Amino acid sequence: MPGVRTIGLLGGMSWESSALYYRLLNEAVRDRLGGFHSARCILLSVDFAGVQRLQAAGEWAAAGELLAADARALQDAGADLVLLCTNTMHTVADAVTGAIDVPEQPDRDLVHRVIYDELVLGVVREESRRTYQEVVGRLVARGAQGVVLGCTEIELLIGPDDVPVPTFPTTALHAAAAVRAALGEGPRCPPPLASSGRDPAAGRSSTSAAPPTIDR
Repeated sequence: MPGVRTIGLLGGMSWESSALYYRLLNEAVRDRLGGFHSARCILLSVDFAGVQRLQAAGEWAAAGELLAADARALQDAGADLVLLCTNTMHTVADAVTGAIDVPEQPDRDLVHRVIYDELVLGVVREESRRTYQEVVGRLVARGAQGVVLGCTEIELLIGPDDVPVPTFPTTALHAAAAVRAALGEGPRCPPPLASSGRDPAAGRSSTSAAPPTIDR
C-alpha cells in the first residue's frame, strides 16, 4: 500500500490485548481503504512474566530499558511508528521514545522553553509561533501526517491554520468531552482540526489568534 506507514506493535502486555490491537488495526484499515486491504504491522510480543515481575518490584528503570531495546528493534525491523500496546507501561514512555527516532532534542527543548517561559505567563510571541511552525515542518518532512498539541497552553500559540497538517488540540478536545459528559451524551472520537488550506507563511487573520474551537 503506497503511502501507508508500517505500524510497530510493542505488545504481549498481555498478549490478549495485543491480539485485540491487531484486530482493531486491521479492521480500521479495511474500513478506511476497502476491499482486501489490511494494516502493515510488525509485532514484537514480550514475555509478560518478566515485565510483570519488574512492575511488582517497582523496578521501572529496568522495565524501561527492556522495552526501549524492543522498541528500537521494531524500528530497525522497518516500523515507521511504534505503538506501545499497554497503558500501565506508559510509565516508562520516556525511555521508549528515547530509544527511537522522535523530535530532536533541541526542538523538544525549544517547545518546553516557550511553554514555561512564555505561554504559562500569558506571553504569546509571533517569533515563537514561527519557531513552532518550523518544528512542525521538520516533523512533517520526516513523515508526520498530523500534530498533537500535547500541552494545554500550546493552543494559545498554534491553531489549525498555522500548520500544513491536521491538529489534535488536546485542551479543546478535553473540554468538549467534559461538555458531552455534563449533557449526558455518549463518548465519541472527534476528528482533528484540519487546516483551511491557507499557507501558514502567509500570515494570520485578525481573528486567528484565538485558541481553536470545535463546532458541534
